[in-house]
Amino acid sequence: MAFSKVLVANRGEIAWRVMRTARALGYRTVAVYSDADREAPHVAYADEAVRIGPPPVSESYLSIDRVLEAARSSGADAVHPGYGFLSENEAFATACEKAGLVFIGPPPAAIAAMGNKAAAKRRMIEAGVPCVPGYQGADQSDAMLEKEALAIGLPVMVKAAAGGGGRGMRLVTDPADLVEAIRTARTEAESAFGSGELILEKAVVDARHVEIQVFADAHGNVIHLGERDCSVQRRHQKVVEEAPSPAVNADLRARMGAAAVAAARAIGYRGAGTVEFLLGGDGAFYFLEMNTRLQVEHPVTEAITGQDLVAWQLKVAAGETLPLTQEQVAFSGHAIEVRLYAEDAYAGFLPQTGRIDVWRPATGAGVRIDHGMKDGLAISPFYDPMIAKVIAHGATREQARARLVLALRETVVLGPTTNRHFLVRLLEHPAFAAGEATTAFLGQHDFPGPAIADAHWQAAATLLWREAAGRWPAPLRGWRNSNPEPTPIRLAAGGQERLLLVTGDEPLPAGVRHVVDGDDIVVDLDAFTVRFTDRTWAPPAAAAAGSDGTLRAPMDGRIVAIKVAAGDTVARGQTLVVLEAMKIQHQLKAGLDARIESVAVTEGQQVSNRTVLVTLAASGDAAAS
Repeated sequence: MAFSKVLVANRGEIAWRVMRTARALGYRTVAVYSDADREAPHVAYADEAVRIGPPPVSESYLSIDRVLEAARSSGADAVHPGYGFLSENEAFATACEKAGLVFIGPPPAAIAAMGNKAAAKRRMIEAGVPCVPGYQGADQSDAMLEKEALAIGLPVMVKAAAGGGGRGMRLVTDPADLVEAIRTARTEAESAFGSGELILEKAVVDARHVEIQVFADAHGNVIHLGERDCSVQRRHQKVVEEAPSPAVNADLRARMGAAAVAAARAIGYRGAGTVEFLLGGDGAFYFLEMNTRLQVEHPVTEAITGQDLVAWQLKVAAGETLPLTQEQVAFSGHAIEVRLYAEDAYAGFLPQTGRIDVWRPATGAGVRIDHGMKDGLAISPFYDPMIAKVIAHGATREQARARLVLALRETVVLGPTTNRHFLVRLLEHPAFAAGEATTAFLGQHDFPGPAIADAHWQAAATLLWREAAGRWPAPLRGWRNSNPEPTPIRLAAGGQERLLLVTGDEPLPAGVRHVVDGDDIVVDLDAFTVRFTDRTWAPPAAAAAGSDGTLRAPMDGRIVAIKVAAGDTVARGQTLVVLEAMKIQHQLKAGLDARIESVAVTEGQQVSNRTVLVTLAASGDAAAS
């Protein structure tokens, strides 16, 4: 099982993170990349890099043949799958073994045992691990699923049997929504995982999502490294993760840890894995699933244990025993992680794409930022829009929380809209600060988009004035330093336009950051980033976006369904088009009662951000959204 050169079959921050540990342990590293990632930092960091195809994942990162050919051509003798992509793919693990490569992960049989939620749940019931009541039967007809869901009792979770990450998952609270939830979950699951099989689970209301980190070696040793609380989620995808959980004491940790170890033993596990549970307010916990890979949130466990989990993976794959026994595992302090995404948290968490103009990750005591970013690198529509993981460790939960807030405020990321401001508000919310957040947190607490402050408008105008004065120092009407008269500058942002008068001498707020991008200026102030468009020389625009009576694509993506035709009458809130972006299906709805004038796209068509999809027979004061 000895190996010397590790190919990382992944991209971005996890590829770079794995390579750092591998290199520290003396291994040579090989990166793989698609054309979209040619300039990515993980590619430059590796000892060797091999192109594996164009940007679509099916032609690059999900192509087993191309990854194996990269291993062969580079002389790699081991493969680390990271997380996502092929990391929980039984066929890939098997193919690696057949090619004589060490797969740095669990045996193929263990992946298969937990790769299908329905089969995994049956296996856990047999092993005596407590499970959520539900349905995981072979009859997958809409009628049977509807019948079983009603028998279980709403609220119920409809979940893809073959996947994870919140894709192919729907929470149903109203019987009228059940059939549509089943159909959309199945469609999304087929697209994301190649299987439309679904399971049903009773929704445990106001529960916590608590997962146990397990590790096993090839010598029969299985231990756990404590729990992580991942309760704060949007679209069933984790937003905040922390260790230890504010709701878990030593006794509960021991019982949940024992159940997780039993789950791993039941399938002959090896390597790093995570057993996920729902923890009810009454202290009862239920098995959800097992992730047969390293998790995105593993750094918080590393922070409180002082262990490098990737190093553990490499040692186990090389045939060594676990570095610690269960009795030797010790915990110190508290750690919290957030996922910094290119997404608009105030517009339904819509993913964003585009170039990162400025990237300056924060530093400081207890702060760790895992990323695969650099200035000028683009957030691609082909991949998950995560920019970085921001982690803070402290002696207490409050110290970790305060350090994380400061790290987010001091991190500079200018380009596409990000969720940074939202994350700061979330971490500062009294309920989160008190350790009370459950899976219902984001549904219970409103985080409306903030108004653009006067300070943002004034800073944008002043910075534009100074940028122009710097570019054209010769006298220029309205832009020269010697002009005693204020210069009128008209800006647009957030569906508004303002005319501001600027002399260039206005003081700028402390901590303001900016970047000019063509006719736009991106201004960051108090962790809130706003993109302004300079409309000084343009004709006045409509007062609000969408006032031309059109439904536009909110991001790059593929049209997977068109629900209307020209001449149809639609009601406010009715779905017009379903757009798939980054493997998530977005229901684009009418913002008013209207008549469809025209549909400008077809199913299967790839569209870019702001493409007109549907035209409505309506005035600008009630446009689709």
